[in-house]
Amino acid sequence: MPEGQKNQDPVFLQLSELASEGSGGRICFATDDWFAPAEWMLKDSEPVFIPDKYTTYGKWMDGWETRRKRIAGHDWCIVRLAAPTSIKGILVDTAHFTGNYAPQFSIQGTRLEQAEEELIPERGPEMIGTACSEQDLKLMSALKSDQWTEIIGMTPLQPGYEETRKQYFTVDKSNEVFTHLRVNMYPDGGIARLRVFGEAQPDLNALKESQIDLIGVLNGGQCLSYSNAHYGHPRNLIKPNRGINMGDGWETARRLDRPAILKTDENGILQVPGCEWAIFKLCSKGSVESILVDTNHFKGNFPDNVKIEAALLDDKETLQSAQWKVVLNNTKLSAHKEHVFKEEMLQYKGPCTHVRITMAPDGGISRVRLLGKVL
Repeated sequence: MPEGQKNQDPVFLQLSELASEGSGGRICFATDDWFAPAEWMLKDSEPVFIPDKYTTYGKWMDGWETRRKRIAGHDWCIVRLAAPTSIKGILVDTAHFTGNYAPQFSIQGTRLEQAEEELIPERGPEMIGTACSEQDLKLMSALKSDQWTEIIGMTPLQPGYEETRKQYFTVDKSNEVFTHLRVNMYPDGGIARLRVFGEAQPDLNALKESQIDLIGVLNGGQCLSYSNAHYGHPRNLIKPNRGINMGDGWETARRLDRPAILKTDENGILQVPGCEWAIFKLCSKGSVESILVDTNHFKGNFPDNVKIEAALLDDKETLQSAQWKVVLNNTKLSAHKEHVFKEEMLQYKGPCTHVRITMAPDGGISRVRLLGKVL
């Protein structure tokens, strides 16, 4: 077996995802983009198949698909991760690529410095129907990407039928941090989606004097646990940029313990027995200066109210021993709106290492920013 081992029930799926478009991942280079450009492999959306959709170059496919190779070599691309990452697992999805999936693949990685990254030739906005030039290949050879660290060795892929499309690989490279990946297809073909799971490892020393998002995924924030993620995972809350739709946020199922007739207290807060929660680990011990809660796109399904608590844990303590202190008490929310809570509106401000975000009774939130300073 190659070093990256398949896992039928991967724990790493609960970690941050750092290759997709929405997380900030991007394609830097590809040898061929004939049928479908490599950028589509990083789309946030689920792959779709449209039977009668064609382009000038052939059948439209929702992923990265190269032409049938008629020259020496094999196809490959370079992915820039959203942040320096300790990789714990990788998902390769061949959805709908049933007769045109890549027969085999491998993944290599490295940590590039800015000067090295600047050697990569600029990539155009519309790459479909193109291939790299000999000059581009010559420029790329200076990076020696074929010699980068092997993360997953050459491994067969399965066709993109529902029962075989998703292929998971646990990665054991805990001592290494990667900024760029080389995705190899042997010799050509298609991959619908690539997802890379792990922990962002930014240089926190460089951020110490600045106000940053203490739970932002690119700064190293992580979602650790949650009560419900029926329509959308709470790790979406800490992604960069505003949410693109409801699916790009945290949305729960409707709670079945809600009273038949709803009532409110004197502050207009719904009186309900249940709630939903998610716990996040901050990028480092920090102090909170302001909070943003964004219900963007949630117009008929935003929560009634939100509560945010914080705890300070050392490396030996578990979440079960956390002593939660209220940062923001139950506060009404509105539809499709950024809610900003300034420092004077907060109760406990830190120091803290973890936060618990609670919505009541249920619903959806797009993003949460916990702005403050690393201590």
